[in-house]
Amino acid sequence: MIIDWKDLSPELFLEQYWQKKPLLIKNAFPEFEDPVDPDELAGLAMEEMIESRIVQRKGNDWNVDHGPINDFESYGEEQWTLLVQAVNHWFEDVDSLITPFRFIPNWRIDDVMVSFSTPGGGVGPHLDQYDVFIIQGSGKRHWRVGKPDTGLQNLVPHPDLKQVSAFESCIDVTTEAGDLLYIPPHHPHDGVAIDNAMNYSIGFQAPNPQELFGGLADYMLDEDLYSKRLDDSQREYTDQPQNLSSKDFQHLKNQMQHVLNNDEMLEDFLGQQLTSVHHALDVGLPEEPISIEELPDIIEDIIEDDGALEPVLGIKTLVIENRKLFINGERFTIYEESLDLALAMANKQHLNSELLKRAISNLKNLELLTRVINIGLWQLA
Repeated sequence: MIIDWKDLSPELFLEQYWQKKPLLIKNAFPEFEDPVDPDELAGLAMEEMIESRIVQRKGNDWNVDHGPINDFESYGEEQWTLLVQAVNHWFEDVDSLITPFRFIPNWRIDDVMVSFSTPGGGVGPHLDQYDVFIIQGSGKRHWRVGKPDTGLQNLVPHPDLKQVSAFESCIDVTTEAGDLLYIPPHHPHDGVAIDNAMNYSIGFQAPNPQELFGGLADYMLDEDLYSKRLDDSQREYTDQPQNLSSKDFQHLKNQMQHVLNNDEMLEDFLGQQLTSVHHALDVGLPEEPISIEELPDIIEDIIEDDGALEPVLGIKTLVIENRKLFINGERFTIYEESLDLALAMANKQHLNSELLKRAISNLKNLELLTRVINIGLWQLA
């Protein structure tokens, strides 16, 4: 599945549109077919562990119900939308919708939210703090997208629903199956289903300094790092104890800067932070942990059956300078002899017989495979 960019390319898109202005590409995915149907989506919404909600409009009022949702008939046949987060964690064909956007680093990609809307259904005009690509599935939807406007008023028609006031459109269009809409952060938008419609939203995470520094503080506490108190052994007399002197200010600043100058520690923190998954995964742990001594025989059986080790859908991966591999917040050291296997895992490949034959040739590969199998990140097909 690839994007028909028309007169654009990924490079031109990043230069001209990414975080700058919205874009509509008609028929970007020719002959697009839904990778999941409304009944399957409703089935996910019935699960306790999966984040879902129904947004319903009743005249001028709005209602939001959070999952699990077991009764859909009570909502009627129009003016409601079912939204389910991280559907790519449960359907491989939904996960594959991320592939056309791999020209953006893995760590920026969040998940694929899927919505089913009845005629008139939507969530109202609103802003997002992140980039989103929306693929139109079956049905049609009327989209309006505006430009950033500091004059917009924030509206809260329901405690769980944030909207904005009326805005002027720079895109006003009806999307059909295979159309692609890109909406940058802070651009107001409103999509209303014309008939029963499916939409696939590929969202992107963009941490702010609050989240990064908060996460870093938690990481240092968890790892018991930088717990040593301020060295105040060079204190000089002051006759102005009410003041924070410029010297003390600089001393405190230097202590904080010392943390930020530790690249090794920041790599580990960012690798963990940026690959942490915020929604449930279909992880299956082996009944008993596999030892490194048992693994060669297990792999030989896989090779003999022409099987594979498959990654769990929705895992997040990151490689730092071919030295460290991060998967779902777990850090793995990359050695020269394990680089090929680590890069295959970073690309979330199915480890087939050919890959596994090469992988079992050294101890570092066996250590890496044993660990990812025992924490459920790769599973027997």
